[in-house]
Amino acid sequence: MVIDVLQQRILGNTVEDYLWFAGLILAGLIFKNLISRILTFLLFNVLKKYFKTIGVKKFVELTQKPFSATLFLIFIYIACRYVHFPDEWKLASESEFGLRMTIKLLFQVVTVFFITWTIIRIIDYIGLVMRERANKTTSKMDDLFVPFFASSIKAITVIISILFILGAVFKLNVASIIAGLGIGGLAIALASKDTLENLLGSFLIFMDKPFVVGDLVKTDSLRGHIEEVGFRSTKVRTIEKTLVIVPNKKMMDAELENQTERTFYRHRFVIGLVYSTTADQIQNIIQQILNMLNEHPLVNENPNVYFTNLAASALEIEVIYFVKTQELSDFENTRQEVNFAVMKIVADNKSDFAFPSTSVYIEKEVK
Repeated sequence: MVIDVLQQRILGNTVEDYLWFAGLILAGLIFKNLISRILTFLLFNVLKKYFKTIGVKKFVELTQKPFSATLFLIFIYIACRYVHFPDEWKLASESEFGLRMTIKLLFQVVTVFFITWTIIRIIDYIGLVMRERANKTTSKMDDLFVPFFASSIKAITVIISILFILGAVFKLNVASIIAGLGIGGLAIALASKDTLENLLGSFLIFMDKPFVVGDLVKTDSLRGHIEEVGFRSTKVRTIEKTLVIVPNKKMMDAELENQTERTFYRHRFVIGLVYSTTADQIQNIIQQILNMLNEHPLVNENPNVYFTNLAASALEIEVIYFVKTQELSDFENTRQEVNFAVMKIVADNKSDFAFPSTSVYIEKEVK
């Protein structure tokens, strides 16, 4: 009885064939994550002597999804072997253009896509391992090289996958296509002008090294630390902690100030004293500020302190000094210490800071 039911044919396939088809699809949905997780652990154990700096958790996080998708595709392929289109439909064979060929080509393209996705995720993980090792070295060149190298390998992988799809799947003459690109190269170059300029910019950044990863840079529109230099763009983490993506061409064309390469921070400010301050008090204040700056461990030699101006509402003293540091936090702390010291010096000399004011004199008319 059961065997008779299983052998009943519906649209050219038996009930048993449909059950096998549905069972394999269901098994793929249920077990794809488990099997992919086991495979990622096995693969990591094979390669762990190279990858131990990052660990298995990140490897699984990056590779499990593409492994899972590839495994489910395999289940679908096996399941499809149990069913076929009815002969009554008189569909063209897989070698002739039609529904069968379309499904076959689509399956092959998706397979290549998932395999490429898996390889790219593995490259991402290798890039993380290399970046972790680069962070432990004193040189900053490897911090710049690692993201660029990883992006280059991924780009080559994608190009190879596309050529494989064209040659192995669609049976096109790849050599003729590449030769044809020489004829249409000008049109392609014009169509992708910005992309090529950004790619050239990435090479120039790598060769000229106007900055490396971690440098604090400033342009007309932003100021922040370089986080990554890629094929098309550079990632900059601003002082406000936002992430700005700047095309490489724009980074190379901009008037860029690499503040990490500076040897000192310069600071200039003006002190305005009240007009009741005497000349002797001003001289004492100037000398004491000079002494304080010369004694500060982070202030460069020869600071400048001058009585520069008899302003409308203040006697102005100009202070200029350099801080011997490349760290912004050290500069800000030094500036704060100097400001507090100046306030104390002015108070100790019985003077005070002026503020914009206007004196009004009223004269009584003599009759």
